[in-house]
Amino acid sequence: MKISRGIVIVLGPCLLYLVHQTGDSLEVTRPIHKEDIMPQPLCFVLMPFGQKPCASGAVIDFDAVYRDLIGPAIAQAKMDPIRADEEVTGGIIHKPMFERLILCEYAVCDLTTANANVFYELGLRHALRPATTVLIFATGTGQLPFDVRPLRALPYRLDPEGKPAGVADALALLAGRLEEARGVSVDSPVFQLVEGFPDIQRLKTDVFRDRVRYSEEIKRRLATARKQGVEAVRAIQQELCLIRDADAAVVIDLFLSYRAVKAWDEMIALVEAMSPPLAATVMVQEQLGLALNRAGRSEEAEQVLLELIERRGPSSETYGILGRVYKDRWESALKAGETSLAGGLLDRAIRAYLSGFEADWRDAYPGINAVTLMEIRNPPDPRREEVIPVVAYAVSRRIAGGRADYWDHASRLELAVLARREDAARAALADALASLREGWEAETTARNLRIIREARTERGEATPWAESIERELAQKAER
Repeated sequence: MKISRGIVIVLGPCLLYLVHQTGDSLEVTRPIHKEDIMPQPLCFVLMPFGQKPCASGAVIDFDAVYRDLIGPAIAQAKMDPIRADEEVTGGIIHKPMFERLILCEYAVCDLTTANANVFYELGLRHALRPATTVLIFATGTGQLPFDVRPLRALPYRLDPEGKPAGVADALALLAGRLEEARGVSVDSPVFQLVEGFPDIQRLKTDVFRDRVRYSEEIKRRLATARKQGVEAVRAIQQELCLIRDADAAVVIDLFLSYRAVKAWDEMIALVEAMSPPLAATVMVQEQLGLALNRAGRSEEAEQVLLELIERRGPSSETYGILGRVYKDRWESALKAGETSLAGGLLDRAIRAYLSGFEADWRDAYPGINAVTLMEIRNPPDPRREEVIPVVAYAVSRRIAGGRADYWDHASRLELAVLARREDAARAALADALASLREGWEAETTARNLRIIREARTERGEATPWAESIERELAQKAER
């Protein structure tokens, strides 16, 4: 019982009763629900303001989305909505936002148009709150950014005026998702991936240090296993138990160790076992495309790489791997005697490699592959005379800057072979072999040199010195 200035509130089984005290007697005035006197949880709304264009060119009325959909859904879920632009607290404008992000029990985040401010606030929310953040987006307004596609987001529709359509259904779904959020333990990818975050007690810190030491030990063992073969790498994976929960750096090292021993099927299976955020990264998707292609699953490799380009834009690495997919198909068609198909695939490979080089002129790898295929084309592609100097300059700048790796020296080697300069080719070969990390790298270069040699032999041009360089690389690849 609570008594305050003559008003008595008595707790009943389901209701609270408003009771008025008159002298020595109590008079029940009316029953009231708990919600009448107990504050409802706050729900912070992260979304753009006003009318904003989307990727398709349509204009979205976000005020209508809030007024007709989000606000009513929050109220239906028995929460109080607070929108960022409704803050009237004085002082620095960011202070209320940080307070709401930290202290509001729930949040709704509209990802439509990939608004930078909204994503900044979502990142803070996910770093500060392990759960109770509901994501929504409008359909037909462009793809969600790649990094948030694995997250569970609720779609809603828009009418031609950019206002929410099918409001009744969408409102019920959003209210239901908010109700579900009351029982969700963790929906933040940060809290899902980093155990104990953000608790940094001494015990947690000690455990973290132990895990770092363990991870470094595993990585050292993987370096040895790569020299021993696929069975040694596979044995280390069996020690890791659940890949989804393992340290990301260890998982990536394991992934690349399988690549080093040409265990393509193991690479593909490992991606399926990774946590969704790690599997969705650009590097993993690129290497998945490479592994699928090497495993004979060319169509799947092409699809993975094209989807990656669509979502993240052109990349020298992604286009370089896609070019390899088309180059492999070209060779297969050539061996099968499908001359017309081979010609089309060769042109497609050249376009992919050129697109990769144009995406980043500093990366010579796709550029050297483009000019190599231009050389073997029948007749040779005249554009190679324009591209070769640019590729050569890119390689020279990398080497002069002290950042050269195997691929830079291998590119210099291929350029020398294309220019028919034996001395320069042998000097580049020495540097390439000294920089060799894994056998498959030498195998790739030897293959390119073989393609050049075979094309020139068909034209009646013998280059025995180039063939000896090719053999030396092939021998290194077999070790």
